[in-house]
Amino acid sequence: MDPSKSPSAPPQEYAAEKSYTGQVPPPAYHDNPGYPQFGPGYPPHPQGFGPPPPYGLAEYGQQPYPMGHQYPAQQAAVTDQPTMYVTRGPLAEPVNDYLCYSIFTMLCCFLPLGIAALIYSIFAREANHSGDQITAERCSRIARTLNHVALGLGIGALVLFIVYAVVLVAVSS
Repeated sequence: MDPSKSPSAPPQEYAAEKSYTGQVPPPAYHDNPGYPQFGPGYPPHPQGFGPPPPYGLAEYGQQPYPMGHQYPAQQAAVTDQPTMYVTRGPLAEPVNDYLCYSIFTMLCCFLPLGIAALIYSIFAREANHSGDQITAERCSRIARTLNHVALGLGIGALVLFIVYAVVLVAVSS
């Protein structure tokens, strides 16, 4: 290999046949190969449809405006409606958010589920204030379920602790 030449350069024998990019040049251009020549434009439509009728004639179901008559008077001023912003207010009957129950289960029963229940309780309270009934109901239901599970786990852990303490006292005496 010649070190003075680039490794990506084409060989000298290809210089006349190929372009510098190493590709074969495209074939010569032929206008409409295989189709009869109809002149400079497109061939005529085989259906023989003509141009559409002018706008405003009876073919469209409209009558032209009678000649010599004036158009009806147009209003000079355009009235503009004031912009109205529609926002939702707080719900008339808010959904229970179980916030106190969530704080209790977080502090006294089972901390991880209590934190999750507290988060959903806050979401339910915010949805109540923004007027989103569906989100408030969904978050309230999730918070209640998490609170019940956390309370059950907390009571279960307390019962197991009491049983363990009783067994431990009974064995040691």
